[in-house]
Parts: sequence; structure tokens; C-alpha cells
Amino acid sequence: MKILVLVGSFRRNGNTDQLTGLIKEHMQEIAQQRGTPLDIETVYLGQQNLQFCRGCRICYDRGEEHCPVKDDLLAIKAKMEAADGILMASPVYVDDVSGITKNFIDRLCHVCHRPQFAGKVAYLVATTGGSRTGKTLDTMKMALRTWGFHIAGQSGFKMGALMKREDTRDRFDSQAAQAAQKLFQAIEQGSYRKPAFFALLMFRVQQLSWQARSDTDTVDYRYWQQQGWIDPKRTFYFPHEVGWLKVTLARLAGAVIARIMT
Repeated sequence: MKILVLVGSFRRNGNTDQLTGLIKEHMQEIAQQRGTPLDIETVYLGQQNLQFCRGCRICYDRGEEHCPVKDDLLAIKAKMEAADGILMASPVYVDDVSGITKNFIDRLCHVCHRPQFAGKVAYLVATTGGSRTGKTLDTMKMALRTWGFHIAGQSGFKMGALMKREDTRDRFDSQAAQAAQKLFQAIEQGSYRKPAFFALLMFRVQQLSWQARSDTDTVDYRYWQQQGWIDPKRTFYFPHEVGWLKVTLARLAGAVIARIMT
């Protein structure tokens, strides 16, 4: 099992780093107990060369490899593609994700059109001094869902300006253990094969959008066509284990939303 941890903070050994560190420790314990080989890599977004998105649309029109910004983005994306699961964490900055996290999300905008992470699992973490974490988690959740991820769970942690490492463990160890368990089990049990209603709905909205553009020849359209996702018989990115009633309702709701959006 391969896990990639994305820490959306410039601050090494800060609250966000401490929380993800606890979760990593518990994942290693679970893997050892079950005899499962586990490889965990951590990428600190604040330490990477990630420039701002220029809004040029080249990633949409020609493909992300033609982006004029040459930095570490595609290398990080390759690590995401190689991983079975993602642990993504951000501190709360002014009631939302940190700037480096938002920029990272912006730079992967092309994946909103081409959900290349379908079939992968993610767990989301937000840390805050004292304000709410809901908006921060929602921002990450919406992005990763659109990219195709199955969200195994999410957790918000109120920690003050900076907690001592031993205090972090004393206060949040149990919650970190639960997060590790959820992410590990979701990957191990293939929970992505049971997509949520919202995921089925969003697939249908996108599918109808691309079906209506059959006269176009774009990178996005070719990707959907190559994956077989435009086929009317396809109800999701990959074969799943969802009952027909849930699928039918999601597709009907998706059709209504698609009509409203056009």
C-alpha cells in the first residue's frame, strides 16, 4: 500500500505537520499488525516550487504537459497517480484553505475536466487555532471529489496557535488513530467501488456535458472518449457495487442539473 501525504503549510513541525505525523504513525502500526507492506511519502507543498496559475487554459486546450509554468506540479501529480491513497491536510487561513493549498488546487484545474484520480481514496484534515474548519474541509472535499477521489473521511482539529508535540499526542491521538483506520480500511476494502450519491450525480452531469460536445476535438473530450465514459451505458468511471435504485436516482438528478446548467 502506498500513501502520499500532502501538507499544505509552509510551517514544518507545526500543528498540521504534527497531526499528519500522528496519523502516519497509526497507519504504520495498522500495517504492521496486518502484515501489509506500507510506503508513506510526505510532500510539504510549502517547500515545493509551485508557481501561480496564469489562467491561460493551455492545460485544457493542449494538455497539462504544455503548461508554460515549469515547476514541481507534474512531479507531485505523478506521485498522486502512483499512490493508493492520499492524506491531504491544510491549516485554516482566514476561514479557508491556506494559500499554498488553494494554489495547488488551482494548478490541478485540468483534472476537474479529466478526473484522473478515479478509483483512489483520500482522507482530509484541517487544523485551526480556534475558528471553524468546515469551509476548509469543504474546499478540499469539493476539489478532490471532482478529481475522482473517493473521500474516506475528514477531520478538523482546533489546536491553538501552536501546540507542543506531546500535548498534540495527548489530546488528539485517539482521533488521529480513527482517521488512520478509516483511510487504511477504505483502501484495503476497496470502498471506492461504492461511490456516494453525489459522485454518481457529478459523473452524470459531466457525462451529459461531453456527450453534447461530440462535434469537438479537445484534450478533454478525447480523454473521456478514450476512457469509455461517454458511452450512455456507463454509470460511473469504473465498475461499481451500487444498487440500481441509487444509480437511477443519481442519473435523474444529474440530468436535471445538467439541463439547468446549459
